[in-house]
Amino acid sequence: MIKRELKVNLRSFLVWTGTMLVTLLLIYLVYPSIVSDGKGNKVNEMLEAFPPELLRAFNMDLAGLDTAYGWLKSEGFTFLYLIIGIYSCLLGSNIVLKEESEKTIEYLAALPITRRKVVCDKVIVSVIYIVSMIAILGAFNMLALNLTETPDNRQLLLLSITPLFPALVLFALGLFISTFTHKTKKMLGISIGMVFAMYILSVISEMGESVKGLKYLSAFTLANSRGVITSSELKPVYPIVSLVLFAALIVVSLVRYQKKELV
Repeated sequence: MIKRELKVNLRSFLVWTGTMLVTLLLIYLVYPSIVSDGKGNKVNEMLEAFPPELLRAFNMDLAGLDTAYGWLKSEGFTFLYLIIGIYSCLLGSNIVLKEESEKTIEYLAALPITRRKVVCDKVIVSVIYIVSMIAILGAFNMLALNLTETPDNRQLLLLSITPLFPALVLFALGLFISTFTHKTKKMLGISIGMVFAMYILSVISEMGESVKGLKYLSAFTLANSRGVITSSELKPVYPIVSLVLFAALIVVSLVRYQKKELV
């Protein structure tokens, strides 16, 4: 079952990962010309005109845009969190549901395996692909930056791990919601909308004390990139909370799927 799932989901993994690698490569190739001849300093001076709350929301108060590493710590990881989050949520929402829409659920039902094993095997494969994507992108960023400048490798390594925490929660949340429907098209809109909504909430939560509580409604809070940038340390609470939420959502998804009427 695991071997089958690895093969079925390989194409999607390669497309998403390949697209992000090409995008990052183009940015690293073009960025030196963007910040050359003092242009990077001018960009940083221009950012000073923006509200502090807005700069904080994108970590621009901690990292300048005069280097590629500075861009990665601010806008770069914002891009990675969002794309990896969308991929993970879509993977979770479709990994089981697609068997119903493609009518292959009848084939699985005829096999001597339980629904629990079907879901668990699919979860294992999904985690393998999510971790692999994050590892490949992290290794690429580290290689590219070390070839062009001298980043803080410890800090970069920890930052490269942080997308995993919201990704696991978004995957499990997508899987859980998918147990309430039989239509993959419906889940496409729900998954993308949910990821963007959580991202917007995480951005808004950094814009003032009165809205700070909104961060608890967003999975992206678990990344805690600001904490890593400021201290070059990864607080254990974020991976622990991420794993607890992931496990809890997987368990309730299993319970729901056991009772679900398959079509």
